[in-house]
Amino acid sequence: MKSTLGVKVLLLAGLFALASCRSDSGGDNSPPVSGAETPNILFVIMDDVGVDQLSTFGYGGAEAPSMPTIGAIADAGVRFRNTWSMPECSPGRSALMTGRYPLRTNIKLAIGPNDLANSQTDPEEITVAKLLEPAGYTSAMFGKYHLAQAGFNEAGNGAPAQSGWGTFYGWVDGVPDSIDTTAGGVAAPGTYNCGYIPDETQPNGASYGACYVPTDSGSQCTEIVGASALGDSAGLQCVSRGGVLVPQATCQADAPAEVNFQQANAHYVSPLVVNAGGNVLEAPLSDTRGRGYRSTIEVNAAIEWINARNSQADPWMTTLSFSSAHTPLQQPPAELLPSGINAELTSDCSDSLNQRRLSDAMIEAMDTELGRLLVETGIAQVRPDGSLIYDSAASNTMVVVIGDNGSFGPVVKAPLDPNRAKGSTYQTGVWVPLIVAGPMVEAPGRAVEHMINAVDVFQLFGETAGIDVSAAVPRGVDSVSMQPYLADPAQESLREYNFTQGGLNIQVNGGRNGPCVFFGSSCSHTPISKSVCEDNAGVWWGLGADDPTVLKGALTQCWEVNQAIYDNDPANYDTNRIVMSPTGTQAVRNDAFKLVRNQALDYDVTTDTGVEVVSEEFYAIDQNPILPQLDRAGLELDTQNLNPQEQSNLALLQTELNTVLASQPSCPGDGNGDGVVDDLDLSALAVVQARWGGSSTYDFNIDGFTNDLDRDIINANLGPCPQP
Repeated sequence: MKSTLGVKVLLLAGLFALASCRSDSGGDNSPPVSGAETPNILFVIMDDVGVDQLSTFGYGGAEAPSMPTIGAIADAGVRFRNTWSMPECSPGRSALMTGRYPLRTNIKLAIGPNDLANSQTDPEEITVAKLLEPAGYTSAMFGKYHLAQAGFNEAGNGAPAQSGWGTFYGWVDGVPDSIDTTAGGVAAPGTYNCGYIPDETQPNGASYGACYVPTDSGSQCTEIVGASALGDSAGLQCVSRGGVLVPQATCQADAPAEVNFQQANAHYVSPLVVNAGGNVLEAPLSDTRGRGYRSTIEVNAAIEWINARNSQADPWMTTLSFSSAHTPLQQPPAELLPSGINAELTSDCSDSLNQRRLSDAMIEAMDTELGRLLVETGIAQVRPDGSLIYDSAASNTMVVVIGDNGSFGPVVKAPLDPNRAKGSTYQTGVWVPLIVAGPMVEAPGRAVEHMINAVDVFQLFGETAGIDVSAAVPRGVDSVSMQPYLADPAQESLREYNFTQGGLNIQVNGGRNGPCVFFGSSCSHTPISKSVCEDNAGVWWGLGADDPTVLKGALTQCWEVNQAIYDNDPANYDTNRIVMSPTGTQAVRNDAFKLVRNQALDYDVTTDTGVEVVSEEFYAIDQNPILPQLDRAGLELDTQNLNPQEQSNLALLQTELNTVLASQPSCPGDGNGDGVVDDLDLSALAVVQARWGGSSTYDFNIDGFTNDLDRDIINANLGPCPQP
């Protein structure tokens, strides 16, 4: 029988009602199978890699990046060709790690420095790491976290450990910093927009130089002369080693004064964070562990951890959370690009055509490094010609590969729609590749066309460990079982509907990220800062705006951009006004139709203020791999002229969407999410207030503090929460 969103709502209501009377045992978990039989889990998350990038899913065509490793995993596993995630990094990852929709976690947008703890992973949330621990699993994550951030969070950079990961090695805040156009301080800002010194044939290039790498006592220098055998310039070779190249120079005893080891540089120099053994290491940018190409750093750490576990009896779960291919886009080392795509790249990382190829190169490099991990941990072997031998039944390891959200618009591959990509709930924004391989897969090499949601992956991990997921998660889950698809090639669909959602995260007193205008045509609150806006080819109109096209800076709302445009030229406003990107967006679909609902604030000339605009669009589903119609602009069905089948499906989807959105009623005072406001909330608030006093899930008035004002809200709302 198919599971619907409406049925899930009823299950959640029952779970909320029972939460306060559960036994200390945490429910009737199925006994996990023995360590010898329970598979290890390698969970691979690709950043901003939608289904359009993978030829193994039938898309991308001649433009698809080279991905032989993931192709081999797909050939030995099951490709889930109809998987939805959420439209942004953090909500997509939260869905994977908690099995819960954004409306339950309040993580609706990529988490940024101004987002309160209310929109970060709740310390009491049952993450997949906590879910698997009773079954004997040890869990580690390597790479991008982005389920919290150091500010407005009591745990700070210890958030991964607080959420259950025994080891974390990577980047808590997630988004790579901007490209260092000074290449480590050796040039004026803006000189090198790829973050390294190109060869001598390019402007400001160099044929050789002194490569200084920081050490505990200063620096170490090596002279690099000429390009590498594979074509990397001296500058790219140096930054790949974690160094700074002084061009056309020889080594000196000390690095020249202009060399700056404290400058972040996108995918090559990053502020590494390590959680291990109860300790939190925040490495400075001069620490060589955070210097070098990110995909390589992430894989090196994962290999070391897995190999240390392989001699032990207990199962492990490794989450390899790649930073690629998130912007800013940078050229990887040529040794990670066996296709030779590096020869097609230029040293202009701002050029749109070059950005498309840079994205392909970063995806290929990620695939290469994943192949190295499989070989060096014994999960796969390599042939003499370098190709991968991956037999999913030969290793007691489940391998799961997924994208966290759809592709970034400028790099979307045809025939998907680049204008409705990452950040939207249109198909290109949420349609992601999902591959599952391992000893539990029957008839490998096949594809499943049934609807899957990112939250279902959480259920898959629990079932793999022999855990009754519904019993183990008191707050309830939105996930549906995936195991039947692995065991039975003839399994019918278990989902009648699919759901996705994006929006704004919670900031102090209703704040939001500043306005960012893309291509002079649309305004968005998605970029978390000025630098992220500009790294994604946007123009920042918020605090600190300095682009010459900005009419009025220091704005807080996108609708104020249209207000400024109107004030500047009222007569031509209809021509010059820009489109407001949604501040809230949801979509629901069944096998044949899809409904998209968007909410946005736009400028109203009559009232001279912002007004909410709500729109609905209804589409017929067409995922033809050659020319899918999907939900492109202009293809929406006319809701005033529908046939009976279309009318019935529109009504069903509207009801389903309204039902799931109403399934998480507001409950002021319920800080621990157990469905009742009581003394447990009062005592927990007292602990947080005494220990921290800052932002927490007990900050009910959203002022960034946990204090007596929040205690008053608890006392005013004692009793059961409203039921869905």
